[in-house]
Amino acid sequence: MAVKSVALVAHDNKKKELVDWVAENRTRFTALTLYATGTTGRLLGEHLKRDDIRCLLSGPLGGDQQIGAKIAEGEIDLLVFFWDPLEPQPHDPDIKALLRIAALWNIPVACNRATAEFILTSAYMTDDHHQAKRPDFNDYTSRDVSS
Repeated sequence: MAVKSVALVAHDNKKKELVDWVAENRTRFTALTLYATGTTGRLLGEHLKRDDIRCLLSGPLGGDQQIGAKIAEGEIDLLVFFWDPLEPQPHDPDIKALLRIAALWNIPVACNRATAEFILTSAYMTDDHHQAKRPDFNDYTSRDVSS
């Protein structure tokens, strides 16, 4: 059985909303491998009484980049990133890089609760055989750049 992996990220003003949403969907998350950036992961672990959340660094300290690397390595199936559209973020370039990597590797991204609910309840989330198609970059990586 292929276990799906979900990365959970939230800006400070959205952490409570993300924790509450995950708690309300606790049974759906039971069978999933969870990754989270630092503080978000700690809050989720405390609230859900789970010690198996794979906590990375805080977003501004490199956690966003760590999740991006895990996406590129094929370890993440879904990115749930509750970001705050009303608050400027000092690490905005890291956030844009994370979203770019998710789009590049064809990973579904939920940036708000409504989208997260649609994706989490999708039949693909429980389909052991469904894997999102990973793009083939062989043409890009084998091109001649010397001319």
